[in-house]
Amino acid sequence: MKILVDSDSCPVKDLVHDISIKENIDIFFITSISHYTINSDIDSSKFIYVDNLKESADIEIINRLDVNDIVVTDDYGLASLVLSKKCYAISTKGYIYSEENISGLLTSRYLASIQRKRKNKVKSTNKKRQDYDDKKFIKEFIKLIYLIRRKIDFSGE
Repeated sequence: MKILVDSDSCPVKDLVHDISIKENIDIFFITSISHYTINSDIDSSKFIYVDNLKESADIEIINRLDVNDIVVTDDYGLASLVLSKKCYAISTKGYIYSEENISGLLTSRYLASIQRKRKNKVKSTNKKRQDYDDKKFIKEFIKLIYLIRRKIDFSGE
């Protein structure tokens, strides 16, 4: 198991990094070159930079996935692809994507895009990040790690 972070605008990089160290899990931050940064708290070898082209980070993440890996992303399309590879995806607010909920999320995204193209107002569901968002993310992320480890222990995958 490893963790891949869709990290261009990821607000939980430090949280994911700290948990990965504590849980002894390899982690990689996939980001476009336009988001190059030096973060003294995170080992720079953990960053993989990709072209600035649309979907470059998503393609890099998908190409690096192995069964039971975890991807941190807010992108429903990427989450859908991750699930199809028998991996796991979690949002930066701690929402665990699954086969049961991804179809509805993709449909909502599609319908919102139609409304935007028609120049209709679409109510944003994005609210300013709060402390409880970080707490929920930590709780759900750790729970996901332990569920995967338990699955691996029982199934041998």
